Amino acid sequence: MPPPTQLSAVDSTFWKGRRVLLTGHTGFKGSWLALWLLELGAEVTGLAQPPENEPNLFDQLSLDRRLHHRLGDIREPQVLADLLREIQPEVVFHLAAQPLVRRSYTEPADTWAINVMGTIHLLEALRCLQKPCTAVLITTDKVYRNIEWLYGYRENDPLGGHDPYSSSKAAAELAIASWRASFCGRQPHQTPHLRIASARAGNVIGGGDWAADRILPDAMRALGRHEPIGVRNPAATRPWQHVLEPLSGYLRLAERLSGDAQLADAFNFGPQLEANRSVRELVEEALQHWPGQWLDQSDPSAPHEAHLLNLVIDRAHHELGWAPRWDFATTVKRTVQWYRRVHENHASALACCLEDLQAYQEPSD
Repeated sequence: MPPPTQLSAVDSTFWKGRRVLLTGHTGFKGSWLALWLLELGAEVTGLAQPPENEPNLFDQLSLDRRLHHRLGDIREPQVLADLLREIQPEVVFHLAAQPLVRRSYTEPADTWAINVMGTIHLLEALRCLQKPCTAVLITTDKVYRNIEWLYGYRENDPLGGHDPYSSSKAAAELAIASWRASFCGRQPHQTPHLRIASARAGNVIGGGDWAADRILPDAMRALGRHEPIGVRNPAATRPWQHVLEPLSGYLRLAERLSGDAQLADAFNFGPQLEANRSVRELVEEALQHWPGQWLDQSDPSAPHEAHLLNLVIDRAHHELGWAPRWDFATTVKRTVQWYRRVHENHASALACCLEDLQAYQEPSD
Protein backbone atom coordinates (compact mmCIF):
# COMPACT_ATOMS: atom_id res chain seq x y z
CA MET A 1 0.00 0.00 0.00
CA PRO A 2 1.86 3.17 -1.13
CA PRO A 3 1.64 6.18 1.19
CA PRO A 4 -0.26 9.28 0.05
CA THR A 5 1.70 11.97 -1.75
CA GLN A 6 1.39 14.55 1.02
CA LEU A 7 2.74 12.95 4.16
CA SER A 8 1.02 13.68 7.49
CA ALA A 9 -1.79 15.71 5.94
CA VAL A 10 -4.95 15.55 8.07
CA ASP A 11 -8.18 15.00 6.16
CA SER A 12 -10.44 17.80 7.39
CA THR A 13 -13.44 16.37 5.49
CA PHE A 14 -13.22 13.18 7.56
CA TRP A 15 -13.58 15.04 10.86
CA LYS A 16 -16.29 17.57 10.09
CA GLY A 17 -19.33 16.71 12.20
CA ARG A 18 -17.84 13.41 13.43
CA ARG A 19 -18.69 12.36 16.99
CA VAL A 20 -15.45 11.98 18.95
CA LEU A 21 -14.87 10.89 22.52
CA LEU A 22 -11.57 12.12 23.96
CA THR A 23 -10.49 10.87 27.38
CA GLY A 24 -7.90 12.93 29.22
CA HIS A 25 -8.95 16.12 27.46
CA THR A 26 -7.94 18.31 30.42
CA GLY A 27 -4.27 17.29 30.14
CA PHE A 28 -1.55 18.83 28.02
CA LYS A 29 -1.78 16.53 25.00
CA GLY A 30 -5.52 16.16 25.42
CA SER A 31 -6.05 19.92 25.32
CA TRP A 32 -4.00 20.26 22.14
CA LEU A 33 -5.89 17.38 20.51
CA ALA A 34 -9.26 18.78 21.60
CA LEU A 35 -8.39 22.15 20.07
CA TRP A 36 -7.28 20.54 16.81
CA LEU A 37 -10.43 18.40 16.56
CA LEU A 38 -12.62 21.43 17.21
CA GLU A 39 -10.80 23.38 14.52
CA LEU A 40 -11.46 20.46 12.14
CA GLY A 41 -15.18 20.68 12.89
CA ALA A 42 -15.56 17.52 15.01
CA GLU A 43 -18.22 17.20 17.70
CA VAL A 44 -16.03 16.51 20.72
CA THR A 45 -17.02 15.06 24.09
CA GLY A 46 -14.27 14.98 26.69
CA LEU A 47 -14.04 12.82 29.81
CA ALA A 48 -11.36 13.50 32.38
CA GLN A 49 -10.50 14.54 35.90
CA PRO A 50 -10.16 18.29 36.58
CA PRO A 51 -6.83 19.79 35.52
CA GLU A 52 -4.11 19.21 38.11
CA ASN A 53 -1.91 22.22 37.48
CA GLU A 54 -2.40 25.94 37.73
CA PRO A 55 -2.03 27.35 35.16
CA ASN A 56 -3.13 24.69 32.71
CA LEU A 57 -3.71 24.67 28.97
CA PHE A 58 -7.30 23.42 29.25
CA ASP A 59 -8.35 26.57 31.12
CA GLN A 60 -6.11 28.82 29.04
CA LEU A 61 -7.95 27.65 25.90
CA SER A 62 -11.40 27.88 27.57
CA LEU A 63 -12.14 24.39 26.27
CA ASP A 64 -14.92 23.80 28.79
CA ARG A 65 -17.02 26.23 26.77
CA ARG A 66 -16.14 24.78 23.36
CA LEU A 67 -16.70 21.03 23.77
CA HIS A 68 -18.98 18.70 25.76
CA HIS A 69 -16.99 18.69 28.99
CA ARG A 70 -17.57 15.75 31.35
CA LEU A 71 -15.75 15.13 34.59
CA GLY A 72 -15.30 11.49 35.52
CA ASP A 73 -12.87 8.81 36.67
CA ILE A 74 -11.95 6.01 34.25
CA ARG A 75 -11.36 3.74 37.25
CA GLU A 76 -15.16 3.61 37.53
CA PRO A 77 -16.39 1.30 34.74
CA GLN A 78 -20.00 2.49 34.84
CA VAL A 79 -18.90 6.05 34.06
CA LEU A 80 -17.40 4.92 30.77
CA ALA A 81 -20.20 2.50 29.93
CA ASP A 82 -22.90 5.13 30.47
CA LEU A 83 -21.08 7.79 28.48
CA LEU A 84 -20.34 5.60 25.46
CA ARG A 85 -23.91 4.33 25.42
CA GLU A 86 -25.14 7.93 25.48
CA ILE A 87 -22.98 9.51 22.79
CA GLN A 88 -22.25 6.47 20.53
CA PRO A 89 -18.89 7.90 19.38
CA GLU A 90 -17.60 7.23 15.88
CA VAL A 91 -14.00 7.77 17.01
CA VAL A 92 -12.42 7.39 20.45
CA PHE A 93 -9.04 8.75 21.50
CA HIS A 94 -7.93 7.43 24.89
CA LEU A 95 -5.33 9.72 26.48
CA ALA A 96 -6.42 9.62 30.14
CA ALA A 97 -3.50 8.36 32.21
CA GLN A 98 -1.11 8.86 35.08
CA PRO A 99 1.72 10.02 32.79
CA LEU A 100 4.67 10.75 35.08
CA VAL A 101 7.54 8.32 35.71
CA ARG A 102 8.67 9.85 38.99
CA ARG A 103 5.13 9.97 40.40
CA SER A 104 4.72 6.29 39.55
CA TYR A 105 7.42 5.49 42.13
CA THR A 106 5.40 7.15 44.89
CA GLU A 107 1.94 6.11 43.58
CA PRO A 108 2.49 2.73 41.88
CA ALA A 109 -0.92 1.21 42.67
CA ASP A 110 -2.82 4.27 41.44
CA THR A 111 -0.63 4.36 38.33
CA TRP A 112 -1.56 0.78 37.49
CA ALA A 113 -5.23 1.31 38.37
CA ILE A 114 -5.50 4.27 36.01
CA ASN A 115 -3.28 3.10 33.17
CA VAL A 116 -4.25 -0.58 33.10
CA MET A 117 -7.71 -0.98 34.63
CA GLY A 118 -8.88 2.36 33.23
CA THR A 119 -7.92 1.15 29.77
CA ILE A 120 -9.68 -2.19 30.33
CA HIS A 121 -12.84 -0.42 31.50
CA LEU A 122 -12.83 1.55 28.24
CA LEU A 123 -12.24 -1.59 26.18
CA GLU A 124 -15.20 -3.25 27.87
CA ALA A 125 -17.43 -0.22 27.24
CA LEU A 126 -16.44 -0.21 23.56
CA ARG A 127 -17.75 -3.77 23.18
CA CYS A 128 -21.30 -2.57 23.87
CA LEU A 129 -21.44 -0.02 21.04
CA GLN A 130 -24.13 -0.62 18.44
CA LYS A 131 -22.57 1.46 15.65
CA PRO A 132 -19.15 1.46 13.90
CA CYS A 133 -16.37 2.91 16.03
CA THR A 134 -12.64 3.41 15.59
CA ALA A 135 -10.58 3.60 18.79
CA VAL A 136 -6.99 4.83 19.09
CA LEU A 137 -5.58 4.12 22.54
CA ILE A 138 -2.46 6.05 23.48
CA THR A 139 0.36 4.44 25.45
CA THR A 140 4.02 5.58 25.33
CA ASP A 141 7.42 4.92 23.81
CA LYS A 142 8.43 3.53 27.21
CA VAL A 143 6.42 0.31 26.74
CA TYR A 144 9.46 -1.50 25.31
CA ARG A 145 11.84 -3.64 27.36
CA ASN A 146 14.59 -1.05 27.26
CA ILE A 147 18.03 -2.63 27.19
CA GLU A 148 19.76 0.71 26.60
CA TRP A 149 20.98 -0.13 23.11
CA LEU A 150 21.65 2.37 20.34
CA TYR A 151 19.01 0.98 18.00
CA GLY A 152 15.42 2.12 17.76
CA TYR A 153 12.55 -0.04 18.95
CA ARG A 154 10.03 -1.48 16.49
CA GLU A 155 6.41 -2.32 17.19
CA ASN A 156 7.17 -6.05 17.38
CA ASP A 157 10.01 -5.71 19.91
CA PRO A 158 9.43 -7.15 23.42
CA LEU A 159 7.44 -5.05 25.88
CA GLY A 160 8.62 -4.39 29.40
CA GLY A 161 9.17 -1.47 31.75
CA HIS A 162 11.47 -0.93 34.72
CA ASP A 163 9.42 1.69 36.54
CA PRO A 164 5.71 1.39 37.46
CA TYR A 165 4.67 3.91 34.80
CA SER A 166 6.43 2.13 31.94
CA SER A 167 5.33 -1.33 33.06
CA SER A 168 1.73 -0.19 33.49
CA LYS A 169 1.68 1.11 29.93
CA ALA A 170 3.21 -2.12 28.65
CA ALA A 171 0.47 -4.01 30.50
CA ALA A 172 -2.11 -1.73 28.87
CA GLU A 173 -0.66 -2.67 25.48
CA LEU A 174 -1.08 -6.37 26.32
CA ALA A 175 -4.69 -5.74 27.33
CA ILE A 176 -5.39 -3.79 24.13
CA ALA A 177 -3.94 -6.59 21.98
CA SER A 178 -5.89 -9.21 23.92
CA TRP A 179 -9.25 -7.41 23.68
CA ARG A 180 -8.66 -6.70 19.98
CA ALA A 181 -7.87 -10.35 19.22
CA SER A 182 -10.65 -11.68 21.42
CA PHE A 183 -13.54 -9.31 20.86
CA CYS A 184 -13.13 -7.65 17.43
CA GLY A 185 -14.52 -9.82 14.65
CA ARG A 186 -17.62 -11.66 13.49
CA GLN A 187 -17.89 -14.48 15.99
CA PRO A 188 -20.95 -14.49 18.29
CA HIS A 189 -18.92 -13.12 21.22
CA GLN A 190 -17.29 -10.37 19.11
CA THR A 191 -18.13 -6.85 17.95
CA PRO A 192 -17.88 -6.70 14.14
CA HIS A 193 -17.89 -2.92 13.75
CA LEU A 194 -15.16 -2.12 16.32
CA ARG A 195 -11.57 -1.36 15.30
CA ILE A 196 -8.87 -0.80 17.91
CA ALA A 197 -5.28 0.42 17.49
CA SER A 198 -2.63 1.64 19.92
CA ALA A 199 -0.21 4.52 19.43
CA ARG A 200 3.22 4.75 21.07
CA ALA A 201 4.89 8.13 21.44
CA GLY A 202 6.55 10.10 24.17
CA ASN A 203 8.78 12.98 25.25
CA VAL A 204 6.61 15.54 23.55
CA ILE A 205 7.23 19.21 24.12
CA GLY A 206 5.22 22.25 23.16
CA GLY A 207 3.56 25.33 24.57
CA GLY A 208 1.14 24.89 27.44
CA ASP A 209 2.69 21.98 29.33
CA TRP A 210 2.74 23.03 32.98
CA ALA A 211 3.33 19.62 34.60
CA ALA A 212 5.96 19.15 37.28
CA ASP A 213 8.96 16.86 36.74
CA ARG A 214 9.13 17.45 33.00
CA ILE A 215 12.27 19.11 31.74
CA LEU A 216 10.79 21.74 29.40
CA PRO A 217 8.05 23.00 31.75
CA ASP A 218 10.57 23.05 34.61
CA ALA A 219 13.00 24.96 32.39
CA MET A 220 10.38 27.50 31.30
CA ARG A 221 9.31 28.14 34.89
CA ALA A 222 12.94 28.67 35.92
CA LEU A 223 13.61 31.10 33.07
CA GLY A 224 10.43 33.01 33.87
CA ARG A 225 11.74 33.47 37.43
CA HIS A 226 15.24 34.36 36.17
CA GLU A 227 16.65 31.26 37.88
CA PRO A 228 19.06 28.61 36.58
CA ILE A 229 17.47 25.50 35.12
CA GLY A 230 18.07 22.44 37.29
CA VAL A 231 18.85 19.36 35.17
CA ARG A 232 18.81 16.02 36.98
CA ASN A 233 19.74 13.71 34.06
CA PRO A 234 21.69 15.72 31.45
CA ALA A 235 23.15 12.71 29.60
CA ALA A 236 19.80 10.93 29.05
CA THR A 237 18.84 10.76 25.38
CA ARG A 238 15.23 11.01 24.23
CA PRO A 239 13.36 11.29 20.90
CA TRP A 240 12.13 14.87 21.35
CA GLN A 241 9.15 15.90 19.25
CA HIS A 242 6.60 18.70 19.19
CA VAL A 243 3.23 17.70 20.62
CA LEU A 244 1.59 18.22 17.22
CA GLU A 245 3.70 15.44 15.69
CA PRO A 246 2.17 12.45 17.49
CA LEU A 247 -1.26 14.09 17.50
CA SER A 248 -1.13 14.25 13.72
CA GLY A 249 -0.24 10.56 13.80
CA TYR A 250 -3.23 9.74 16.02
CA LEU A 251 -5.56 11.63 13.67
CA ARG A 252 -4.03 9.95 10.65
CA LEU A 253 -4.31 6.51 12.23
CA ALA A 254 -7.99 7.04 13.07
CA GLU A 255 -8.74 8.22 9.53
CA ARG A 256 -7.03 5.28 7.87
CA LEU A 257 -8.19 2.67 10.39
CA SER A 258 -11.81 3.68 9.83
CA GLY A 259 -11.47 2.46 6.25
CA ASP A 260 -9.04 -0.43 6.69
CA ALA A 261 -9.44 -2.96 9.50
CA GLN A 262 -6.00 -4.42 8.75
CA LEU A 263 -4.44 -1.35 10.39
CA ALA A 264 -5.82 -2.37 13.80
CA ASP A 265 -2.45 -2.80 15.49
CA ALA A 266 0.31 -0.84 17.28
CA PHE A 267 2.11 2.12 15.70
CA ASN A 268 5.15 4.14 16.75
CA PHE A 269 5.08 7.92 16.29
CA GLY A 270 8.44 9.56 16.85
CA PRO A 271 10.77 12.17 15.34
CA GLN A 272 13.51 11.72 12.78
CA LEU A 273 16.80 10.33 14.09
CA GLU A 274 18.40 13.78 14.30
CA ALA A 275 15.97 14.68 17.09
CA ASN A 276 17.29 11.94 19.39
CA ARG A 277 19.23 14.31 21.63
CA SER A 278 20.42 14.45 25.21
CA VAL A 279 18.67 16.50 27.85
CA ARG A 280 21.78 18.71 27.91
CA GLU A 281 21.38 19.44 24.18
CA LEU A 282 17.68 20.16 24.64
CA VAL A 283 18.31 22.68 27.41
CA GLU A 284 21.19 24.36 25.57
CA GLU A 285 19.04 24.65 22.43
CA ALA A 286 16.23 26.21 24.51
CA LEU A 287 18.65 28.78 25.91
CA GLN A 288 19.30 29.99 22.35
CA HIS A 289 15.75 31.38 22.38
CA TRP A 290 15.40 32.44 26.03
CA PRO A 291 18.81 33.26 27.53
CA GLY A 292 19.67 31.89 30.94
CA GLN A 293 21.78 29.25 32.69
CA TRP A 294 21.45 25.64 33.74
CA LEU A 295 22.87 23.58 36.58
CA ASP A 296 23.76 19.88 36.66
CA GLN A 297 21.71 18.40 39.51
CA SER A 298 22.44 14.73 38.82
CA ASP A 299 21.59 12.52 41.78
CA PRO A 300 22.99 8.94 41.75
CA SER A 301 20.42 7.93 44.37
CA ALA A 302 17.41 9.08 42.29
CA PRO A 303 14.93 6.45 41.01
CA HIS A 304 15.87 4.73 37.76
CA GLU A 305 15.10 6.47 34.48
CA ALA A 306 16.18 5.19 31.07
CA HIS A 307 19.24 6.81 29.47
CA LEU A 308 18.76 5.72 25.84
CA LEU A 309 15.47 5.46 23.99
CA ASN A 310 14.32 5.99 20.41
CA LEU A 311 11.70 4.59 18.07
CA VAL A 312 11.65 3.22 14.54
CA ILE A 313 8.75 4.88 12.68
CA ASP A 314 8.94 3.08 9.34
CA ARG A 315 5.58 1.39 9.80
CA ALA A 316 3.68 4.67 10.25
CA HIS A 317 5.43 6.04 7.19
CA HIS A 318 4.70 3.11 4.89
CA GLU A 319 1.24 2.10 6.10
CA LEU A 320 -0.25 5.46 7.12
CA GLY A 321 1.67 7.92 4.99
CA TRP A 322 2.77 9.70 8.16
CA ALA A 323 6.09 11.43 8.82
CA PRO A 324 7.29 14.09 11.28
CA ARG A 325 7.31 17.60 9.84
CA TRP A 326 9.43 19.66 12.26
CA ASP A 327 13.10 19.05 13.02
CA PHE A 328 14.67 19.36 16.47
CA ALA A 329 15.64 23.02 16.10
CA THR A 330 12.16 24.07 14.91
CA THR A 331 10.48 22.06 17.65
CA VAL A 332 12.50 23.70 20.42
CA LYS A 333 12.24 27.18 18.90
CA ARG A 334 8.45 27.11 18.58
CA THR A 335 8.05 25.64 22.07
CA VAL A 336 10.23 28.22 23.81
CA GLN A 337 8.73 31.09 21.84
CA TRP A 338 5.24 30.01 22.97
CA TYR A 339 6.18 30.24 26.65
CA ARG A 340 8.19 33.43 26.27
CA ARG A 341 5.39 35.21 24.40
CA VAL A 342 2.82 34.18 27.02
CA HIS A 343 5.14 35.13 29.90
CA GLU A 344 6.74 38.35 28.67
CA ASN A 345 4.16 39.68 26.22
CA HIS A 346 1.04 38.30 27.93
CA ALA A 347 0.04 36.82 24.60
CA SER A 348 -3.11 34.70 24.36
CA ALA A 349 -2.40 31.00 24.78
CA LEU A 350 -5.15 30.29 22.25
CA ALA A 351 -3.60 32.61 19.66
CA CYS A 352 -0.17 31.03 20.19
CA CYS A 353 -1.59 27.50 19.82
CA LEU A 354 -3.52 28.40 16.68
CA GLU A 355 -0.39 29.95 15.16
CA ASP A 356 1.57 26.76 15.83
CA LEU A 357 -1.27 24.65 14.46
CA GLN A 358 -1.46 26.71 11.29
CA ALA A 359 2.31 26.66 10.80
CA TYR A 360 2.41 22.88 11.32
CA GLN A 361 -0.24 22.26 8.69
CA GLU A 362 1.35 24.46 6.02
CA PRO A 363 2.35 22.37 2.98
CA SER A 364 6.00 21.34 3.08
CA ASP A 365 8.32 21.95 0.16
